Amino acid sequence: MQRRTFIKNTGMMVAASAAVTSPFTFPNPEAKNKLPKWKGFNLLDFFSPDPSSGRKATTEEQLKWMSDWGFDFVRIPMAYPAYLKFDRSRNITPDEVYQIDEQAVERIDKLVSAAHKYNMHVSLNLHRAPGYCVNAGFNEPYNLWTDQKALDAFCFHWNMWAKRYKNVSSKKISFDLLNEPSMREDMNDQHSKRTSVPGEVYRKLALAASEAIRRENPMHLIIADGNDVGTSVIPEIADLDIAQSCRGYHPGIISHYKAPWAMKDTENIPEPKWPGQVGDQYLSRAMLEKFYKPWIELVQKGVGVHCGECGCWNKTPHAVFLAWFGDVLDILTTNGIGFSLWEFAGDFGVLDSRREDVRYEDWHGHKLDRKLLTLLMKY
Repeated sequence: MQRRTFIKNTGMMVAASAAVTSPFTFPNPEAKNKLPKWKGFNLLDFFSPDPSSGRKATTEEQLKWMSDWGFDFVRIPMAYPAYLKFDRSRNITPDEVYQIDEQAVERIDKLVSAAHKYNMHVSLNLHRAPGYCVNAGFNEPYNLWTDQKALDAFCFHWNMWAKRYKNVSSKKISFDLLNEPSMREDMNDQHSKRTSVPGEVYRKLALAASEAIRRENPMHLIIADGNDVGTSVIPEIADLDIAQSCRGYHPGIISHYKAPWAMKDTENIPEPKWPGQVGDQYLSRAMLEKFYKPWIELVQKGVGVHCGECGCWNKTPHAVFLAWFGDVLDILTTNGIGFSLWEFAGDFGVLDSRREDVRYEDWHGHKLDRKLLTLLMKY
């Protein structure tokens, strides 16, 4: 499709009605969740906007381990610049956002194909989309929420992916539109003030992207991350044929203890406990039950829900992490909601997390956190 024709079409499609009959229903008597109770991992192979500084590639052997351990889901958070061709010595321009690097896309295809070989459902996610990312570190040329050019580019990218997997079943692939949306004062400042995305603005984006995706295959499965960086249900799109993705990071003092990208001051903070008094709040399972109540109610209303990211950075004491995470996983899975750990290998992962208070098991040249793996396998 020519770029000009595509942009013209996306400009027209936003106003289209999108209340359609769901093509993708998995009966779940336990909680009536329209999505399967997938469990698995985020794979960060294409997470960095600069391929030269990206993660070591996930191997087929690692996918086999996941499958052997009983996992059936991988989420691939992608930074769109990772599969573009442009001059990386300067900031990207709006025109360059359309310059797809076919070789880079083929590398993503290879990972998807390998995951499918081991019976994994693959969720493709734009972690960095044209005009928005929850993280800074790459200069965006516009704002996805306010600039039509950014929305046009966003739809162009999703149409490309939908076309690429046009003939792949929704049981094997889904499209997670945008990682952890929020409104931010400065799109290129990590710590600038954040607010909720206005419901009508989020709906406009979801409608446009879903039209771009389902133009290729009306049966494609689409997932939208919760508002407020993934934490809040999006009631404004509950009538659409779009599932929603929550997070397993609440409260942040547990999951992101001393994380510099999440906290301006990483030194003057109380050490986490679970349960227990931490600073001015008492942390307990009850607070988690309150946090997930809107998501459980969303499941009961017939909207598919999955927890696309969960876990804990490696500075939280391991015993505290496991105690808290056990409650998170129990609440989710009891209500038929699957989960995906951030990440498989790395600081949040079951492999090579670099925690200082874990007795690791040697595993094929990696350091395995057996206690965390056992907990994940339990659910």
